[in-house]
Amino acid sequence: MKFQIPIRSLNRRWAWTSVCAIGAFAVLAILDTRLKSATGYGTADLQRATTVDDVNLILVAWSTSRKAILAGFNLGFDYLFMPLWGFALFYGGLAARERFTPNPGHARRVMMFLAAVPLAGMLLDALENATELGWIVRGVTEQAVMIGSTATDAKWLCVIVGLLLSLIALIGKFVPRKAKDETSARTETIH
Repeated sequence: MKFQIPIRSLNRRWAWTSVCAIGAFAVLAILDTRLKSATGYGTADLQRATTVDDVNLILVAWSTSRKAILAGFNLGFDYLFMPLWGFALFYGGLAARERFTPNPGHARRVMMFLAAVPLAGMLLDALENATELGWIVRGVTEQAVMIGSTATDAKWLCVIVGLLLSLIALIGKFVPRKAKDETSARTETIH
C-alpha cells in the first residue's frame, strides 16, 4: 500500500493547517496572557509544573469562579489547537519527505516515520490536558504530576521534530533541485 497525497494538495493542506494553527496559537496566547495577568499563572505555567506544590499553588490562584472559567476555557481551547498544530507539522514533514526523499527506499521510510512524530505529540498533548483536568477534578498526586510532566516533555520533543522538518521543507521550497544530468555527471567525475 502506497501512501500518497498529490503535492499540490499536500501544500494546500500544509498552508491551511499552518495558518489556522498560528491563528489558534495567537488566540490561546492572548487568553493565557489574560489569565496570567489576572492570577499570576497561565495554563503554560501549569504545563511546566513538576511538583504537587507547584500545581496546587496554580490551582489555588485559579480558585475564584471567574478565573476558573477562563482557565477551563483555555484548557478546552487547547483541544481545538491540538489537531491544527499536529497536522500542520505532519504535513510539513510530508513536504520535507517529498522534497528530499522522492525515491522509494530506507531514507523515505525514515522520513515518513519522522513526519508522523507530530501526530504522536498531538496525542501526548491530549494526555497532558487530560492529566491537568484530572488535577482540577480529582486532586493532585505525585504520580499524576509525573505523568503530566512526562507527557509535556515528550510532546515538546515531538513538536521540535515537526518544526525542524517543516523548516527543512520550507527551505526546500526555495532551494532548487539539482538536475539529474548534473547529479549523474558529478557522480561520473568522482568515480
